[in-house]
Amino acid sequence: VQLVESGGGLVQPGGSLRLSCAASGFTFSSYTMGWFRQAPGKEREIVAAIKWSGGRIYYADSVKGRFTISRDNDKNTVYLQMNSLKPEDTAVYYCNAVPDVDDWYPPAFGSWGQGTQVTVSS
Repeated sequence: VQLVESGGGLVQPGGSLRLSCAASGFTFSSYTMGWFRQAPGKEREIVAAIKWSGGRIYYADSVKGRFTISRDNDKNTVYLQMNSLKPEDTAVYYCNAVPDVDDWYPPAFGSWGQGTQVTVSS
C-alpha cells in the first residue's frame, strides 16, 4: 500500500489549495477515503471523508463550507479542495482509507504517507 499526498504549500489567509492523494497497492474504488491533519503538538484529526461511491461525504465542523473532498476512482486519487484558508488550518495533511464516512478509526492502513504541509500565514 502506498499513499502519496501532494499539493501543500504556504498560502495567505483567505487563499486556496488543492491537495491530492495518489493511492496504490489496494482496490481504491472499494474503500472509503479520508483526509486527516495534524498540527504541531496536537493529535491527528479527521477533516473529511468520502464513500467509495462518492455518494456520502463527511466534513468536520471546522472545515464545513470551506473544504470539498472528491475522488477519481479511475485515477486512484482523492482530492481536498481547500478555500478560505485560516491560520488554524496549518497542519500536515494525510490521507488514509477509513471504515466508513462517519467511522474513521482505526484507519485501514497502519502505515501513513509522508503527508503534505499546509501553512496558512501572512
